[in-house]
Amino acid sequence: MRRTFGFLAVTLLILVSGCKDEVLPKPASQLRLDYPVAKYAFFSNHCPFEFEINENAIIKEDKNCGFSIHYPKMKATIYLTYKTVNNDINLLLKDAQKLTYEHVIKADDILEQPYVNSEKKVYGMFYRVDGNAATNAQFYATDSIKHFVTGSIYFYAKPKFDSIMPAADYVKNDMQRLLETIKWK
Repeated sequence: MRRTFGFLAVTLLILVSGCKDEVLPKPASQLRLDYPVAKYAFFSNHCPFEFEINENAIIKEDKNCGFSIHYPKMKATIYLTYKTVNNDINLLLKDAQKLTYEHVIKADDILEQPYVNSEKKVYGMFYRVDGNAATNAQFYATDSIKHFVTGSIYFYAKPKFDSIMPAADYVKNDMQRLLETIKWK
C-alpha cells in the first residue's frame, strides 16, 4: 500500500508539474509615436526665397541663406542649402542628384517625384528614399536662371527604417510642403 501511495504521489507530482503553460519570451516593444496635426506658417527673411514651415519646428539660419529646421521631439533636422545659379545649372543638378544616389547602397528604393509650378517658376525633384539610408527624403528646387535650393532630412539616430517611419513620414510631409510653397523674391 505504501508503495502504491508513493507511486501515485510521484505520478501526480509529475502530472501537475508538466501542466504548466509554455513560457514564451515577449518581443521587444517599440514606442508608439503620435504627432500633432501640422500647422504651417509662412517664413520669409532677407534671403531670395520664402516658404511655409511647420509651426512646431525650430528654424535657424546658417550661412549664405542656408537653414536648419529642427524637430527636437523627433530628433530630426531638415537642412536647406541655397546657391546662386551662375550658368552652372547642369553642375548643380548633377551634384543634387549625386547626393541623393550616394544613399543607394543602404536604400531599398529611391522614388523620384518631379515638381513643376510654372506660375511661380519653381521646378524640382522630390526624392523619397526607402530603407535604412541616412536620409529618408531629399529635394532640389530651381528657377533654372538664378536660384537653386536643396533640402535633405537627417535623424540623430542609427537608421532603422521601421522604427523611425512615423517620424520620417511626418517630417517628409513637411519637407514636401516646403518644396511646394517655395517662392522666389
